[in-house]
Amino acid sequence: MRLTTRTNLAMRVLMFCAVNPGLTVRKHEIAAACNASENHLAQVVNTLAQRGFIDTQRGRSGGLRLARPMDQICVGEVLRAFEATLPFAECFDLETNTCPLHEACLFREALTEALDSFYAALDRKTLADLVADNRALENLLQLPGAPTIPICGAAPARKADAAA
Repeated sequence: MRLTTRTNLAMRVLMFCAVNPGLTVRKHEIAAACNASENHLAQVVNTLAQRGFIDTQRGRSGGLRLARPMDQICVGEVLRAFEATLPFAECFDLETNTCPLHEACLFREALTEALDSFYAALDRKTLADLVADNRALENLLQLPGAPTIPICGAAPARKADAAA
């Protein structure tokens, strides 16, 4: 099993926003940090905004930020938003299925069970689980002057304040 590039970028965008709480970040900043083209990111950002994961603002001072707290963004929900439109296997799309085995094959049942387990595990993870106390990720994605990620609901501290 392999995630699409769009799904992978969606998680990178959300992690970038989460590591920079309270800031409006720009696509070019995310693209540079996440090794992505701005054009490809634009498509991902559009889907994330349509699904209510991020808020976007156009214009000179525009950009994007998380639309809801990171502990309320479920990883499974994000993956479903990007992966659910693609059938996992040919037999999952009853309209286009041409598999001659579909009436007798139990492989689809096994795959369905595996996918259900996969998404159940991801449903137990939130964006907060991925970024909280992850200093290595902060070092890679945090913008200069951004507040540090709050731990257990504490008020964010600026990077410079944390170093003092």
